[in-house]
Amino acid sequence: MTIEARLKDLGIDLPKPAAAVANYVPFVRAGNLVHISGQLSNDADGGIKGTVGDDVDLETAVAGARLCGINLVAQIKAACDGDLERVVRIVKLGGFVQAAGDFIEIPKVINGCSDLMVDVFGDAGRHARSAVGVYRLPLGFAVEVDAVVEVR
Repeated sequence: MTIEARLKDLGIDLPKPAAAVANYVPFVRAGNLVHISGQLSNDADGGIKGTVGDDVDLETAVAGARLCGINLVAQIKAACDGDLERVVRIVKLGGFVQAAGDFIEIPKVINGCSDLMVDVFGDAGRHARSAVGVYRLPLGFAVEVDAVVEVR
């Protein structure tokens, strides 16, 4: 099954890749590795903003991490000139959660993105990962995830 077919089966329509909001680029290719800048829990409806464990619950935060994953796939597709079959492996995800001081379920939140990568890319979606709680994220979004991807 192709990656595009998997996306269709999952009911995912990739958004237009987000433009950079500061002095950086959405992705950089170095050899066979593509480094994707952090993607926020954003969508056409405004996304998921707030502090997890305060005004955002765990289930909503996991959905936010999934949104980050969808945005990552859109950037990966752009980096691969529209051909997701060029993805060899999702190497690493770096997950950041805008978390309340007593919220400790950071890894569970980032599973929303990790699970999506495996759903979309199969075994090639299994990756190394960091999951970190932070005080604030850009524009008040609840979750941000960046990635390193091996491509052909």
